[in-house]
Amino acid sequence: MGRQADRPLTVHPLTGGTATMQHIDKIFKLHNIFRDRRTPITGKAIQEQLECSRATRDRIINYMRERLYAPIVYDKNRNGFYYDHDHAQHPYELPGLWFNAQELQALLACQHLLANVSAGILQDDIAQLQSRLEKLLRLTPGVAKPDVNKIKILNQANRRSNDRIFLNVATALFNGKRLQISYHARSDNRHSRRDISPQTLVRYRDNWYLDAWCHLRQQLRSFAVDRIASVAQLEQNADIIPVDRLQQHFAASYGIFSGSAKHLAVLNFSADRARWVADEHWHPEQQSQWLNDGRYQLSIPFNDHRELLMDILKHGGEVEVVSPAFLIEAVKEQIVAMQKIYPGG
Repeated sequence: MGRQADRPLTVHPLTGGTATMQHIDKIFKLHNIFRDRRTPITGKAIQEQLECSRATRDRIINYMRERLYAPIVYDKNRNGFYYDHDHAQHPYELPGLWFNAQELQALLACQHLLANVSAGILQDDIAQLQSRLEKLLRLTPGVAKPDVNKIKILNQANRRSNDRIFLNVATALFNGKRLQISYHARSDNRHSRRDISPQTLVRYRDNWYLDAWCHLRQQLRSFAVDRIASVAQLEQNADIIPVDRLQQHFAASYGIFSGSAKHLAVLNFSADRARWVADEHWHPEQQSQWLNDGRYQLSIPFNDHRELLMDILKHGGEVEVVSPAFLIEAVKEQIVAMQKIYPGG
């Protein structure tokens, strides 16, 4: 009986990632063969060029199809394999990153975290990534898909951002381009149109902010992404501010408010509340000490006191503001205002 002609491959369970990855050099070589040819190549010729057995050849082709999404097609009439370029938007290239089973599980968990950290943002793209990762895991024998529902992130006071605006902002940031935005500021309820040079996207307290150079004000500013009403990428390249200057401007003071820290808040927390606060990180340059009576003293540099005031008030009677005097007065004013809401207490 004559030698049987090459048959189209049937999909079978792939061997473990480690075994197949031993043939990485052959995968790259076969990819180059398919990429450079315009006609199908027989299975026998593939074996000769890769210097491998038929079983290894089949395993490599299946791996490339199922794990690397290579468009390998078998042409029965011409008894050969080739890349199907006719139904692809771009010429196929091998992915730059390959993962073993444990890395895939970790990546799938990270994808779940990303989806929960910023619900709605890039939801379709994240869902596609999740689908592909789950498929890769299914093709790995003996490896179970992690139950990502065992990981939970609870967002608090999250403000919904427009997906399209977020994507346009991120694209301009990575491309190094200026943006023209229409912005509705919460601080003064005013609308403005301005050109900005994006510097950094910041996730802060469950919401997105864009640190940028404002060409209207000629200053570094921070913009809440959810308050950007419209956005357009401009042709001009963004002005790039040195990282150390950004750090000095945005990280020196407390919270989201930028600028150099001009004041130092000294707070004494009760011994009971100190069990939590002593393990918290409020500011990179905070200082702390335990007092003789068991209380915990925390010193924090700040510029604008508004956000710090809110964080102080949430601790109620468990914290005392020692200094500065104007911060003490601000706390007293809030207490008086609350007494007017709840009289007779």
